[in-house]
Amino acid sequence: MQNKRFISFADAVKDIADGSSIMIGGFGPGTPHNLTRALYETTSARDLTLILNSAGTGSRADLITPANFIDERRARKVIMAFTASTHPSNRSKMEELIESGEVDSELVPQGSLAERIRAGGAGIPAFYTPTGVGTQTAEGKEHREFNGRMHVMEYALNADYAFVRAKKCDEFGNLVFQGSERNFNPIMAMAAKTTIVEVEEIVPIGSIDPNQVHLSGIYVQRIVQIPPDGIFHVARVGPTAV
Repeated sequence: MQNKRFISFADAVKDIADGSSIMIGGFGPGTPHNLTRALYETTSARDLTLILNSAGTGSRADLITPANFIDERRARKVIMAFTASTHPSNRSKMEELIESGEVDSELVPQGSLAERIRAGGAGIPAFYTPTGVGTQTAEGKEHREFNGRMHVMEYALNADYAFVRAKKCDEFGNLVFQGSERNFNPIMAMAAKTTIVEVEEIVPIGSIDPNQVHLSGIYVQRIVQIPPDGIFHVARVGPTAV
C-alpha cells in the first residue's frame, strides 16, 4: 500500500508549481488553513488558479488566506462564489485587482459552484441549471429551455490539487468530516488530481466503522496530521473526547 502520510505541511505542498490550479475547501474552521499557510510560506508558486467559495477577506488578521495570494499577485485567476466584501464600505485589495483586470475572476453562484465541482469529480462534463439565467453570470453561456423554463449550461470544474481538512482518517485516507468540513471538502477531494488532507487524527486502517466514512481514501493522495500548535487544532482530553 502506498504511504500517503507526510511529515509536514511543507513537504506535502513543496512540489506545487507555477500555473497550478488549486481547490481550497471549507467554511470557517472547516478550512485547510495549515496547508494554505504552508503553500504561502514554503513555495514561490505563482500564476495560480484558485477555486473556492471565498478568499477569506475579513478573516482573522493572523491567518494566511487565499486573499494573500491574490493581493500579492500570486494568483492569476479566481473562481469563487464571493469576490466582493460583504460590506461595500470595506473594499478589499482583491476587489481592486479584479476590477482593474490584474486578476482574472469568474463569479459563480454558490450552488452552481458546488455542482460544477461535484460534476468534475463524477466525470460529468457539463450540466444545465436555471440558476443565474438573466444575470451577468449567464452572459455568453449556452441557454436551453426545459419544461418551459430557461436554463444555462455550466461546465464542470477540476483542479490539479485540492486542499482539504478532515476530523479523522485512517492511513489509507478514508475521511471523516465534522461540521463545516462537510461543505466543499468532500466534492473538491473528488475533483482534483492530487488531494492533500490536513487532519486532526490518524488511526490504523480498520479503526473507522465503514458506515462512518464520509469519503473513500481512493480520492486521497497525501495526508498530514495537524500538530498541537496547528491552526484550529482541537485539543482532546482522554481517549473518548471528540
